[in-house]
Amino acid sequence: MKFIKEVETLEELKREYKRLSLKHHPDCGGDEENMKALNNEYDELFQKLKHIHKNKEGEFYKKETEETPEEWREIISKLLALKMVGVVIEVVGSFLWISGNTKPYKEQLGKNGLGFKWSQNKTAWYLSPKGYKKYSKKSFEMDDIREMYGSQRVKEKKEPKRLLSVV
Repeated sequence: MKFIKEVETLEELKREYKRLSLKHHPDCGGDEENMKALNNEYDELFQKLKHIHKNKEGEFYKKETEETPEEWREIISKLLALKMVGVVIEVVGSFLWISGNTKPYKEQLGKNGLGFKWSQNKTAWYLSPKGYKKYSKKSFEMDDIREMYGSQRVKEKKEPKRLLSVV
């Protein structure tokens, strides 16, 4: 593998793909050929790792997923194309979370756009894996969830500084 190295679970693969997409995606100044190669690696590894997960104690387990590699690639590509300012994109376990100044992007993120759901408790948008069902009634803080499942954040794209002219 040229791009993706040392991943053991589907969640690790997703985090690594997102990180590398930010580097190689044409909308982020990357090269189209490298992005195609990265997508091919992702597809190949997805098929090998799609049922392999790690629990919060770090133990591996198998669980079938209905997800396809195209779904994750497509959502990451669409998020990058939005070029959102003041927003943090974060992969936590199998979930994709978007926080920060998301109000200007509400329509693009919501059910009529990319299909993210709003979490009032976390004040963030999230996208859960296809077929996900919550069984526990417990409520966790974001920091607890990050600690349990691992997290990778994308640096927040800040608004460009404006120069003030003095007359």
